[in-house]
Amino acid sequence: MVLKEKTLEVEEIFKGKVFDVTLEKAELENGQQAMRELIHHNGGVCVVPVDEEGNVYMVKQFRYPFKEVLLEVPAGKLEKGENHRECGVRELKEEIGATAESVEYLGCIYPTVAYDTEIIHMYLARGLSFGEQRLDEGEFVDVVKMPFSQAFDMVMNNEIPDSKTQTAILKTYFLLNK
Repeated sequence: MVLKEKTLEVEEIFKGKVFDVTLEKAELENGQQAMRELIHHNGGVCVVPVDEEGNVYMVKQFRYPFKEVLLEVPAGKLEKGENHRECGVRELKEEIGATAESVEYLGCIYPTVAYDTEIIHMYLARGLSFGEQRLDEGEFVDVVKMPFSQAFDMVMNNEIPDSKTQTAILKTYFLLNK
């Protein structure tokens, strides 16, 4: 089995500031056709900032789709063509006011594989120095400092539902405990 679909037609449905939506006709392996609704997103970055004392810095912010405040690692959207490491460094400064001596790549995740092209790149930041936050206009976050072990426990106890935060915290945990 080849496990491949061929794109036959693409219709642009919506063009937005954060993502675009297309309706696509695809030919399946057996020759039949299927419609695919796709969200096209430039991707994003998240950073797990860990200090020398073993604390992690996270942000609480209101997430409109769920109408609730979520606890997350600092993160942000990639601009078209932007380097994901540079985006992570920028988001660290913007959201928690920190710079890092080292920024280590943890890999990437595809958070919604069935209909979204978004890829989120994850980093671990160490050797932190703090200055002033530089939040985007209309961005409101509370910075939360906690022992990394507490954040790990919160992930394991299903208290942090955000997928990028879960994955980045778990990868960092295993990296720090090698």
